[in-house]
Amino acid sequence: MSQQPDTTSEVYGRLWRYVTPHKLIGVVAVIGMAGTALIEGSLVLLLEPLMDEALVAQNLQAAKWLPIIFVGIFFLRGLSGFATEASLGWIGRAVISSLRRDVFRKFLTLPTRFFDQQTTGPLLSRMTYNVEMVAESVTSVVTIAIRDVLTVFAAIGVMLYQSPKLTLFVGILFPVVAALVRVLGIAFRRYSNRIQDSVGEVTQVTEEIVRGNWVVKAFSGYDYEQSRLDDADERNRRQNLKLIRVRSLGVAVTQVIFGLGVALVVYAASRESIAGNLTPGQFISFFSAMMLMLQPVRRITNVNATLQRGVAGADSLFKVIDEDDEVDTGTVEAGRVRGDVEFDNVSFSYGGDGNGVLHDISLHIEAGKTLAIVGHSGSGKTTLATLLPRFYEVSRGEIRIDGVPIRDYTLASLRDNLSLVSQDVVLFNDTIANNLAYGELKDRSEEELLAAAEAAHVTDFVKDLPDGFDTFVGDRGVLLSGGQRQRIAIGRALLKNAPVLILDEATSSLDTKSERRIQQALNVLMKDRTTLVIAHRLSTVENADRIVVLDDGRIVESGTHNDLLAAGGHYAALYRMQFADG
Repeated sequence: MSQQPDTTSEVYGRLWRYVTPHKLIGVVAVIGMAGTALIEGSLVLLLEPLMDEALVAQNLQAAKWLPIIFVGIFFLRGLSGFATEASLGWIGRAVISSLRRDVFRKFLTLPTRFFDQQTTGPLLSRMTYNVEMVAESVTSVVTIAIRDVLTVFAAIGVMLYQSPKLTLFVGILFPVVAALVRVLGIAFRRYSNRIQDSVGEVTQVTEEIVRGNWVVKAFSGYDYEQSRLDDADERNRRQNLKLIRVRSLGVAVTQVIFGLGVALVVYAASRESIAGNLTPGQFISFFSAMMLMLQPVRRITNVNATLQRGVAGADSLFKVIDEDDEVDTGTVEAGRVRGDVEFDNVSFSYGGDGNGVLHDISLHIEAGKTLAIVGHSGSGKTTLATLLPRFYEVSRGEIRIDGVPIRDYTLASLRDNLSLVSQDVVLFNDTIANNLAYGELKDRSEEELLAAAEAAHVTDFVKDLPDGFDTFVGDRGVLLSGGQRQRIAIGRALLKNAPVLILDEATSSLDTKSERRIQQALNVLMKDRTTLVIAHRLSTVENADRIVVLDDGRIVESGTHNDLLAAGGHYAALYRMQFADG
């Protein structure tokens, strides 16, 4: 993985690359901001003739044309402001859209290990809260930074024009303010990172109680979950208060510094006026230009907090974007494989601690045959199945399909030849039809979809639904029963019609009657296909061509159902436990 950027300039420079494709809109924004700064400088410059000519000298001609000029200036000010806000707002949302899509695209290609090591809340927070912080950085920060800097330059130009000597007094303040902004920026960045972490914690707790509300209710976890949220929210509140205090302190100190500067300027201006070097109009124009700088400098001091929040948010997004994708160095495009599967001395460990989950697994499943994998919970059955589609990479050994190592196939080609029904059924908040014909299955005909649904007995309950196959299943399929969700997952596998099939507790959520009907459909599906069946219910694997028993990640027995029963080993013991009542 590439080295992560860790400085404000590096992160913001990288973020700026999302802005550069919108250069033309950016030019409009810059012109608008430059126009605003020039117009505001012109306003304070016009105060000199307003004071000296119209008010002091009572020049009637000046009194006539000055109001017209002021109306024109304010019209142009409104036009330039609209151009700035509209164009920068457009760029900001475009940048956020691009960033969000890049992060989501990365989520689709990240290896399974990444999600094993992350919690959902912080990941969701990056797609919502952190992205919005970046949006504010791109819009508000850029607006203030460019427009206010130009306004400050315009004000300095007016001040130099009216009195270079007085301008020197104001110039003393700038190094002090710059040092203050730099010191505050370090604190802003630190607290912004902590705030984003705490938002992720709040999101995590909230998501867990939404998903697990049955458990919370059943076990009266109200107080416990409330205390978890209170703790996370309190951490978020404290970090935000620290950021607010630092930002407020920066504003207060800036105001005091400018107050001292104003006092010096008033004193020096009085002496200049007494000496006849400064007219009332020049003083008012100079003083107004100095006041014109006060708000921009104050906003620049304030905007550093927003800048640092945006940089911290962008940094967290870039860290996801910079994660390595799934390893896909294969070059073999297989088409449709025969399905001869071989595990050759395969070992696997989830971490680098050497505590292996699988040890020296060697299996050969001939094309079209069925292999059942049984064993106690935690023996490594599901892990073994996940290695075949390369959700995880083997630690040692090799897996081959049709004699070709699976790492030599492209991931798309490999997975096109595999179909999966897992015990943890995943349905999306979409219609039943779209959950059946998911992803690449969208191109299947309506006749194929109906045939798969019929074989999986999905039509048994769909026919009673008002919207039929167009019925939405809800978040994670919550509007359906466990058995109905399982049937849809089986129908999806039937529709894919892949030569290699993985059934991981495929009938675990079904009652006995439904299980028998589904098993009939699965028997049709498994015909002439290489099938790995993972099951706790041994009644579902009795007819497998071969059964292997895993214990502590090792194969301890292998054979047919009758052979293993006759051997009186692990399999026979499991069988007796399940059918003891009989």
